[in-house]
Amino acid sequence: VQLVESGGGVVQPGGSLRLSCVTSGFPFDDYGIGWFRQVPGKEREGVSSISPADDITYYINSVKGRFTISSDRAKNTVYLQMINLKPEDTAVYYCAASLGYRGLPRPAEYDYWGQGTQVIVSS
Repeated sequence: VQLVESGGGVVQPGGSLRLSCVTSGFPFDDYGIGWFRQVPGKEREGVSSISPADDITYYINSVKGRFTISSDRAKNTVYLQMINLKPEDTAVYYCAASLGYRGLPRPAEYDYWGQGTQVIVSS
């Protein structure tokens, strides 16, 4: 099982990034995919999740209207489009896979994790 994130970087406030999570080694349609973020000294925070089989999505309030999660079933890939980024979005972003869980992403519900990609929002 592999999840590989990419697309992080340094952007100015108000900027945009698109994160990718390429998955392999498990049946994509059977798993929910979540995006999480973590800053040093804080707990990992669930940001958004999607069920690729039916595209049901969830977002935490602080990213609604700014982040969009989507999936490409042909590529076993989930994306997180982030616009109007704010300094408080700075974190390492992780994607993770959960067998059967739907809802706002909670770390304990997820079985497999990627290595993370750094997002820095700074002027």
